[in-house]
Amino acid sequence: MSYAVELNGITVKYGNLPVLEDINLKVKNKEFLGIIGPNGGGKTTLLKVILGLIEPVKGDVIICGSSSKKALNNIGYVPQISAFDRNFPIDVLDVVLTARLKGNINFFHHYKKKDINKAESILNKLDLYDLKDRQIGQLSGGQLQRVLIARALTMDPKILLLDEPTASVDTASTSAIYEILKDLNKEKTIIVVTHNLSAVSSYFDSLACLNRRLYHHGEKNLKQDITDKVFGCPVDLIAHGHPHRVFSPHREEVNND
Repeated sequence: MSYAVELNGITVKYGNLPVLEDINLKVKNKEFLGIIGPNGGGKTTLLKVILGLIEPVKGDVIICGSSSKKALNNIGYVPQISAFDRNFPIDVLDVVLTARLKGNINFFHHYKKKDINKAESILNKLDLYDLKDRQIGQLSGGQLQRVLIARALTMDPKILLLDEPTASVDTASTSAIYEILKDLNKEKTIIVVTHNLSAVSSYFDSLACLNRRLYHHGEKNLKQDITDKVFGCPVDLIAHGHPHRVFSPHREEVNND
């Protein structure tokens, strides 16, 4: 079987503090994977390991069948909006074009026509072309998130990583973003770190549960003992106003006091 991402025995420490322990994860080509878990559970760290931004103390990272750093060119990354400076004096088109920068650049850098055409094509696909000259601080949260997705797509990655893509957007924008991702998933592997549990039932093919260790990767229907270990309590899901149980039913708690 062909895999887009393989993590074998990954361990990461910050000083002496273990953040990820013995993570083994294989993500198939064109899989749409959601990664859930509590705050501080290592989800963003896991993305940074895949991106090559954090070197594990143990384990191997294989991207598209290769451990070469050149394989990282197959990955597009969409950070959290909170990590992006909205006051920076740059317009939408230039944000997207920054993905095309290579090597040494200077203040008077001029993009090639093919780079501009590529960026404008992606903006048009994501219904952002009319905003291409707008300063990013003037965008809504949903618009900015789509701009960051456009930036990641400009290099034609095979794999798209997104860190909390709907954390700062409204319900309508959340649905629009996930519809975009589902369409992109026809051609690309999508890995999303999220707290948006309604997206689990509606969009993801598979689910990974992470809290320093990987407790589950596979079907979205989880057993309660998994949720107990990951979250410390059972979790139910109501999707789009309709009951849709992704996680197993709660056991009734007995009060012995």
